[in-house]
Amino acid sequence: MNILSNKRLAKCHQGISTILAFALLPLSGFATDIYIPSMPSMGAALNISSLQVQLTLSFFLISYGVGQLFIGSIVDSFGRYNISLGAMILFIASCFIIASTGNIYLIYLMRVVQGITVASVVVAKRAYFVDVYSGDKLKSYLSIFTIVWSAGPIIAPFLGGYLQDLFGWESNFYFLAGFAIVIFILELLFSGETIHHPTEFRIRQIVKIYGEMIRTPSFTLGIVMLGLAYSMVMVYNMSGPFIIEHEFEMSPIVTGYCSLILGFAWMVGGFIGKATIKGPLLKKMIVNIALQLTFTILMIVSLGYLVNLYTLLFFAFLIHVGAGYTYNNYFAYCLTRFPKNAGISGGLTGGIVYILVSFLSYKIIDIFPAKDQQNLSYGYLVLVSSSCVLMFILARYLKQSSAKEASL
Repeated sequence: MNILSNKRLAKCHQGISTILAFALLPLSGFATDIYIPSMPSMGAALNISSLQVQLTLSFFLISYGVGQLFIGSIVDSFGRYNISLGAMILFIASCFIIASTGNIYLIYLMRVVQGITVASVVVAKRAYFVDVYSGDKLKSYLSIFTIVWSAGPIIAPFLGGYLQDLFGWESNFYFLAGFAIVIFILELLFSGETIHHPTEFRIRQIVKIYGEMIRTPSFTLGIVMLGLAYSMVMVYNMSGPFIIEHEFEMSPIVTGYCSLILGFAWMVGGFIGKATIKGPLLKKMIVNIALQLTFTILMIVSLGYLVNLYTLLFFAFLIHVGAGYTYNNYFAYCLTRFPKNAGISGGLTGGIVYILVSFLSYKIIDIFPAKDQQNLSYGYLVLVSSSCVLMFILARYLKQSSAKEASL
């Protein structure tokens, strides 16, 4: 079969293709979370510092974010299917290279490649749903994006803990390659192109569309809220393994179980978001962030009385539920804001979010090193407090917009 052929999606394969699209959405989570339990061992094996290991996450996040900024316009112009297939081939190759090298700089380069290729796959699959579905069915699918995506943070570190214990850190990347190979074959058999009206690839026009989206305050503020919410998860991902395995002296398997529990917290937040999706956005978000701030303050206060794995998980779980709730609500809004340019809006949303996450999480880890529960709680406090400030700005904007509409 010629993978470069412009094969259209057959109607009889739409159900299977949709399942495959959902299966690929958590790929970014798998690529970041599966080797979280292996990070301390990876640093020891490669004779590098914890900060150098954490950079493998940052390089992926930055390239994943930047890649989405450009991929959106490309898949809107040249289609989803062939770009997704080509990206999967490069992703598979990069996994084998990472697993077989001991050079951290080559690993950094391959993580950049993985960020760009995963961005290509995920943006194409997000646009797939807008191509194929509409109305309430589309809204329903978009509202469960974060729920499906959370399968990565739940399953990946849990699986990665056992892979690390049995076979070493390299096995995580061999697993990623095997997963991608299976999905690639199924994509060849059952998927196809879904774009209906490709837009002409004109840089000036594309820049104009980007500008219009960014100048929409509610859209831009929503993206920043997404970045703050996911940064809470990523700060834990970069700190948790070192706290659990160094401060608490527990195994990578325990790290995997803890990440599984906190991945489940994100999913719970997503389910609550889906159940309350018809409620007033501003009121929901104010209550949610107020609860997050309360839990964060209680986490800091508890440090004077009790510091152990259970208190860490208890407060982190509650904070991550709130983060998942925020992400679910704003992600569905941002993706449906500009339906005529689904690839661009999806790419812009995901791109800016991951660029924000990469810089925010790395800077917080730099200020509050991954050594103990206290520093993690301070990182949460910075992010939750920033969310409170942003919600205040958003509330003022929405009130001003409502007042203007009422006066017209």
